[in-house]
Amino acid sequence: MLQDKTVNGRVYRMDQFAVPNRARDEFLQRVRQTHEVLRTQPGFLQDFVLERSSGEGEYNLVTIVEWEDEAVVERAKSAVRDMHRQIGFNPPEFMARLGIRAAIATYGHVRQ
Repeated sequence: MLQDKTVNGRVYRMDQFAVPNRARDEFLQRVRQTHEVLRTQPGFLQDFVLERSSGEGEYNLVTIVEWEDEAVVERAKSAVRDMHRQIGFNPPEFMARLGIRAAIATYGHVRQ
């Protein structure tokens, strides 16, 4: 099946994380901080922070953000980078220190 961005143009950013139990609270604090910024961005529609409650797999926490289109995603990424720079936060160092692994991707609707 092919992606069909003409359905509604919406874009979904889904970040999957393998977070050790000892790092959960600190990680979720950073997620909340980031999502506070995302929610103020033009084109933001909704977000979810989900934790696996059953099943198998490497990833136990997932964040999903729905955006109006791809253009607003790029502006939002820039806003988050600016916030990180202002507070002196380095995501790669943070993830390495806590042993967090991630799979990050952007998704669009599938033509059916």
